[in-house]
Amino acid sequence: MSILITPETKILVQGITGAFGAKHAQLSLDYGTQVVAGVTPGKGGQFFEHAGHKVPIFNTVAEAAKATGATVSCIFVPPPFAADAILECVDAGLDLAVAITEGIPIKDMVRVKHAMRGAKTRLVGPNCPGLVTPGAGEGSKGGCRIGIAPGYINKKGHVGVVSRSGTLTYEAVYQLTVKNIGQSTTVGIGGDPVNGTSHLDVVKLFAADPDTHGIIMIGEIGGNAEVEAARWLKANCKKPVAGFIAGATAPAGRRMGHAGAIVGGAEDTAAAKIKAFKECGIEVAETPSDMADALIRAAKARGVTLS
Repeated sequence: MSILITPETKILVQGITGAFGAKHAQLSLDYGTQVVAGVTPGKGGQFFEHAGHKVPIFNTVAEAAKATGATVSCIFVPPPFAADAILECVDAGLDLAVAITEGIPIKDMVRVKHAMRGAKTRLVGPNCPGLVTPGAGEGSKGGCRIGIAPGYINKKGHVGVVSRSGTLTYEAVYQLTVKNIGQSTTVGIGGDPVNGTSHLDVVKLFAADPDTHGIIMIGEIGGNAEVEAARWLKANCKKPVAGFIAGATAPAGRRMGHAGAIVGGAEDTAAAKIKAFKECGIEVAETPSDMADALIRAAKARGVTLS
């Protein structure tokens, strides 16, 4: 099993005719992802062609979903229009919208969050690398890749990875794979202060998934989402969990990288989050290079086999 997406999930790509959207649609098709539609207003009736694939393009998400059965959208729409692109997914009743776009104004995301209350659609992102559920083929092909994460570093297996950072997501996955430990699903939730899916949301899904035997949770300075998830894990999950918090050397009051990575109070610091992780029984990786080994230590302590 996996969470949120499977190799059978049908995907549409909003912004498929832009350079960035086109490139990653190609990479997803090469990975074996079921990219069944593209959406670019004014280009309905055209096709996106790549390596023998002929993907129809529609003017709206609703038209694309109705014609192809797509249930998930990957959004590569420029920041001024991205909020409306997300809400178009909500109006069409999609299961999941994955917003890769960076730089969406916070006021636009507040409007989106308000409009999505009670909606069927789940949002991952914005400013995120997306999701990967590896397949069983060579280079994990035959899986589902949504977004910009490199699929070839993944391996089908039983570890769930959730992260605010794209590059640290890839690092954790690569470390696991070279140790012959596969992943169930990798979820990059993005680093913006207003997002659709939190660490807590994802670890709840991993905890409930019988095929996910261990979890790596990667966070950074700013906000209290990681601590919230850690406390829930302590109370509700017996699976081994490893964690890493980036930004230990960041000075207070200075934004580091992500829009949400800024220390606003004592509980926002890396030290406070690391302390909370340890109190909650999460094995802490002291450096990025230690993430897979930290999970191996946690699994060994609980007598859990990961590979």
